Formats: sequence, structure tokens, C-alpha cells
Amino acid sequence: MPRLIVINRDGARTEIEAEPDQTVMEVIRDAGFDELLALCGGCCSCATCHVHVDPAHFGKLGKMNEDEDDLLESSDHRTPYSRLSCQLNVSDIPEGLEVTIAPED
Repeated sequence: MPRLIVINRDGARTEIEAEPDQTVMEVIRDAGFDELLALCGGCCSCATCHVHVDPAHFGKLGKMNEDEDDLLESSDHRTPYSRLSCQLNVSDIPEGLEVTIAPED
């Protein structure tokens, strides 16, 4: 199973295992990270699953689609390494992907 490293808003690092048929958002939510709201359930319509991807891994991810880019544009906490975790499929991420849950907007 792929490993995912999640850093919460307090800076605590947690390594979790992910099923290949999930999104990064589902893995984080199912692991009990309440600060990742994911209000739309993964439909790419709310941006409450915003994460910052470790720069070492960012270039290994698939390209962001226009809807994701538009939603992230509305965030005060967007960085060059921002992604919506609902748009990242575990089967497409590098082993040991590290993400930090973005501050709430």
C-alpha cells in the first residue's frame, strides 16, 4: 500500500497507508483529520480539502484542471504548491507524498 505523510495545522506529522482506489482527500478524512473539511465530498466544488504539497513531490503530480485552479484562486492561503486533495488519486501519487493541510479560509 502507498504511504502518505500528512502534516496537520499544528505541525504534527502522521504517516498513513492509502488504498490505491482512493483520493488523497478520502485517505486524510478516513484517518480522522477533522481539520480537512471536504464539505463537497470530493466533487471539486468547495476547496475545503486544500493542501500544500511538499515541493519535492509537487512536480510528480498530474496537471491541475481548470476547475481546481479556479477554486484555489479564491483561497487566501494558496501557494505555488497548493492542490485540492480530492483531485489527487492515490494511484497517481509518488510513494511517501507529503502534504500539509492548508489553513482554513
